[in-house]
Amino acid sequence: MPTWCWVARRFVALAEGLQNALWALGGVPKEHRSDSLSAAFRNLDANARQDLTQRYQDLMDHYAMEPSRNNKGVAHENGSIESAHGHLKRALEDGLLLRASRDFGDLDAYRAFVDAIVGRRNANNRKRIALERPALGALPRRRTADFEEKLIAVTSSGGFILRRVFYTVPSRLIGHRLRVRIHDDRLECFLGATPVATLRRGQPVSQSKGGHVVDYRHVIHALRRKPMALLNLVYRDQLFPRPAYARAFEALREHCEERRACTVMVGLLALAHERACEAELTILIEADLDAGRLPDLAVLRMRLRPEETPIPVIVVELAALAIYDELATIDIMAVNADSEAAA
Repeated sequence: MPTWCWVARRFVALAEGLQNALWALGGVPKEHRSDSLSAAFRNLDANARQDLTQRYQDLMDHYAMEPSRNNKGVAHENGSIESAHGHLKRALEDGLLLRASRDFGDLDAYRAFVDAIVGRRNANNRKRIALERPALGALPRRRTADFEEKLIAVTSSGGFILRRVFYTVPSRLIGHRLRVRIHDDRLECFLGATPVATLRRGQPVSQSKGGHVVDYRHVIHALRRKPMALLNLVYRDQLFPRPAYARAFEALREHCEERRACTVMVGLLALAHERACEAELTILIEADLDAGRLPDLAVLRMRLRPEETPIPVIVVELAALAIYDELATIDIMAVNADSEAAA
């Protein structure tokens, strides 16, 4: 049987990745086989294990596939899967070596790289897959859900906590209950049926310390009212959108008193948000710091102010009021003419 590859992690990723693989393949095999998944179950309590098992069974039922797993202690069964994993890992490593860099601009760029490697491996098996294609079952009419869903209340702090990670949302959502779809890499937030935010999914730092996914644009208005709150924010490091902003705050704290440092830093973040100039402001801040100067908020505001657009002069000519009297006279004469014609 030829190998058809796909890459996924966690259950929501398994559901998404498996469905992507089946729809790309164009059919459904009779059986879906995995290893014993002991590592995935070991850290879960009984209820979580039962929930995961039921969701996996529901996924199999939707595609009319028979779930199976390797028999423990039978080495060649596990090796038939692990061998494919090893080949794929080596292919990814070779691709990175040929690329001469392990740096990617963003997550989408890395995914495109992985998809290209996997696509080439699948293409090598296309003739053998074509022979097996008549034995595949038909796809269902639609995909099934590849996300979890939770109802979450937005607190007065302008965010919510989900699985030990604090997420900020726009302040207008404070006090509302959001329906959150939990995907592998993102959260999709809905107010009723209306999508209101898409957030990057975060992870706890450790077993004892939670995580933060913070967007400074969500909290900047509250910070402007209390700039000194910046000093002791637990998620302050995640608040700064780029390293230059963190550098600026450290320089301000070193050379200014704390109130002044917080006020200027909050002003810089507000400037980046209100004038949509985060990248441009980053360049100017770095130039000041590299030259040994502290960012001057007033100067930066002047440099990044919108271009002045001349207001056109519109001349409105008002009609003389006597024209309305003439129109009324014409209407009366027309009515009299109609009456005489009718008589």
